[in-house]
Amino acid sequence: MEKEKTEDQSDLKKDETFQEASESETTTNKVQKDLEEQSPEEKIKELEEKIVRQYAEMENQRRRYEKEKEDAFEYGGFAFAKETLNLIDNLERSKSIIETDDSLKNSEGFKKIISHLDIIYKDMISILKKNNIYEIEAIGKKLDPNLHQAMMEIEDEGKDNGVILQEIQKGFMMKDRLLRPSLVGVSKKIEKKDQNSSENNENTDEKN
Repeated sequence: MEKEKTEDQSDLKKDETFQEASESETTTNKVQKDLEEQSPEEKIKELEEKIVRQYAEMENQRRRYEKEKEDAFEYGGFAFAKETLNLIDNLERSKSIIETDDSLKNSEGFKKIISHLDIIYKDMISILKKNNIYEIEAIGKKLDPNLHQAMMEIEDEGKDNGVILQEIQKGFMMKDRLLRPSLVGVSKKIEKKDQNSSENNENTDEKN
């Protein structure tokens, strides 16, 4: 029984192979027939079109390769640079904690500590700039969704909507690519309703 089953499977594979060979032969014969029916001018034109298409495809592949190679060279340290920003954040937090600690403010070494932290910070920013990494300007600028991320609104009578009043976390660019956005607080313009209402009430009282 098993022998018969094996023979049936073998016959089936032979039939499939034969069918594939037949289809391939039919396709080849059709191509040959088409070529025979074409004039020499048509054959030359078809070959020229194939060469042009192949050349265009090769050129596109070459450009993609050049672009990938350029990006790898220009932005190869992108992930490393992004991680480095954590050091700057921690340095700023440490300075802020020290400056708000009353016990440290009165110590003899307070000014020296702050001075050393400032030097380290400036050195780190300088190193980043040498590697084409720059701080994004924020305070006083209009909110740009491509560079800034609004985290909160701050009511202000003297500012138009969307003006950056507070920088929560510095943003950075690596050449023309965003490394991370600035986290900011933006203005929300409010009308002087309370003041106008108070003045109207006073005028009403005076008339009465």
